[in-house]
Amino acid sequence: MNGIAFIGFGEAAQAFAGHVPARAWDVKAERRAEAAGRGVESRNSAAEALTGARAVLSLVTADQALAVARDYAVSLEPGALWFDMNSVAPDTKREAATLIEAAGGHYVDVAVMSPVYPAQLGVPLLVSGSHAEAGAETLRAIGFTRVRVVPGDVGRASSIKMIRSVMVKGLEALTTECVLAADAAGVLDEVIASLNASWPGTDWAEKADYNLDRMMIHGLRRSAEMEEVVKTLDGLGTGSAMTRGTVMRQRAVGELGVGVPEGLEAKLAILSPFVSSEVEKLVPGTGFSTSLETNGKGLNKEETA
Repeated sequence: MNGIAFIGFGEAAQAFAGHVPARAWDVKAERRAEAAGRGVESRNSAAEALTGARAVLSLVTADQALAVARDYAVSLEPGALWFDMNSVAPDTKREAATLIEAAGGHYVDVAVMSPVYPAQLGVPLLVSGSHAEAGAETLRAIGFTRVRVVPGDVGRASSIKMIRSVMVKGLEALTTECVLAADAAGVLDEVIASLNASWPGTDWAEKADYNLDRMMIHGLRRSAEMEEVVKTLDGLGTGSAMTRGTVMRQRAVGELGVGVPEGLEAKLAILSPFVSSEVEKLVPGTGFSTSLETNGKGLNKEETA
């Protein structure tokens, strides 16, 4: 299929690129170079990338999803499908949809339901909105193999993604809090053994190692996503106290910007020096606190696109 444009060329776009002819725009020069190196036509502006594009895959950081819809809608071809594949709240997607539709585009709410590696075009996608059927057909033509339409308006697919993330990213943060404390107390092996006994078939040392790996690499991006989850939960009126803590823990680990060694003990050796009972930051709106300090930085630093 021709006429495909990527807006944003981070990990997700890189996972999908190379399978179909496409062009790309990213605000970062190094990512535009990465696109060119992967056989994607790197363009010098969003307008250039969108000219002639019939399918646009928006794959930016959560805090930029609405901004790119607002800024780039004017450059859309009439009737072009705008696939919002970003991890943002249903209200954010509905606001973006209004902008895209007003400019003559067709908005499709897409939820990416698992890591893009190693699945790549095999990653499961949920799509919703008035253009979901046409969007699903186009995504399959591009090469995506696991596309499912979720009947309903824009926001339904993203609701599933956001609410699922309460558990997935929350477990990452909770696991980190658990093993950091166990390591500090000198009882890590005992705690892991107890968890394994309580959940037969689960290797909690392996699970903790994986969860820490994800947070150390993607903590900043995950914290931005979880801020959107907070918006989702608050909009539903069900409460977001636990998820607010997840935002803080994910950001704190991600902000360290350290290398990611192999093995749980090696990861804990890097993280443990940043644990201090003397410096605690209040989690906004909850009364809870987190004790993972980050090189003297505040824990409310926003990730930039």
